[in-house]
Amino acid sequence: MSAAGTLDTRRWGVAPGGQEVCLYTLRLPGGAQVTLTNFGATLVGVQVPDREGVLGDVVLGHDRPEGYFSHDTSPYLGATVGRYANRIAGGRFVLDGRVVELPLNDGPHTLHGGPHGFDLRLWQARPVLTPEGPQVTFSRLSPHGEEGFPGTLRVWVTYSLTADPHPTLSLTYRAETDAATVVNLTNHTYWNLSAAPQSLVLDHDLTLHADHYTPALAGGIPTGEVRAVGDTPLDFRAGQRLGEAMARHAAELPGGYDHNVVVRGPAGTLRPAAVLRHPASGRELTVATTAPGLQVYTGNFLDGAVTGKGGQVHARHGAVCLETQHFPNSPNQPHFPSTRLAPGEVYESQTTFTFRTR
Repeated sequence: MSAAGTLDTRRWGVAPGGQEVCLYTLRLPGGAQVTLTNFGATLVGVQVPDREGVLGDVVLGHDRPEGYFSHDTSPYLGATVGRYANRIAGGRFVLDGRVVELPLNDGPHTLHGGPHGFDLRLWQARPVLTPEGPQVTFSRLSPHGEEGFPGTLRVWVTYSLTADPHPTLSLTYRAETDAATVVNLTNHTYWNLSAAPQSLVLDHDLTLHADHYTPALAGGIPTGEVRAVGDTPLDFRAGQRLGEAMARHAAELPGGYDHNVVVRGPAGTLRPAAVLRHPASGRELTVATTAPGLQVYTGNFLDGAVTGKGGQVHARHGAVCLETQHFPNSPNQPHFPSTRLAPGEVYESQTTFTFRTR
């Protein structure tokens, strides 16, 4: 293994369209390891040590590629989500005076780019071992009209694994279009730092660098208000145990958390967004992002119907997602940060996941 680590590629299976699905393994000299696949530009596994140095996989996923081919078996597990992450109310918005209609896949709304979004597409992959560490860039061309979105969109997602000074997984998103459109990309990894997927994340501590959030109606559609988190279930500024917070606010949180918070500091700059800790193992995950928002989702719709790695059944609250993003339904809320992308402009966003032990 070189000082920068290693990068291995192997055939993993065949996609529904007959194309080859590959698995990419990024390793650092200290033992941290990330596995990716070109189906959905998906994060399949993350192996990091606990305080005793024992490696464990801290994300939900599948042992075989077939598990990722349907939302019935993969509710966006580790996937790159687009063209528009989160929800668009009524599956419609007005762009430059023209009404855009999208297919509905979340009751009366469009969720995560529609029923056949980026997570169910095969991407091109370019693996490279750089002096800083291994990385893979996934790319695809989303044609005009795909899932109803206007404009032909070229999109790239680069996963980079580095070790200075702690193992850090960086995700860099980039997109260009030939006609005005909307773009909001994220990663939908389900984290469980215990590395024991049969355990729930109720024993995890969460800190959010967020002073405000966007209240939502039933169905997860923001009201348009930006409200201070003080005296609300979203006040994680000093850190809270997830299970205790959910129990304390059970009446206000039917099912758990599925909320967007406003990351403190200017969007477009890389700044802290969240810290997730598992006291029993000592693992700690720090999330930083250039995006304006972060969706906290406690796996409320995991109901035991999905079986993951090693035959493990994924139960409700078996993981937590920390999705860096633009605010939900931004195309219909003009005062939210804009998600409009025009020809000649470049959509860029970065998120980092840094692993430590305490």
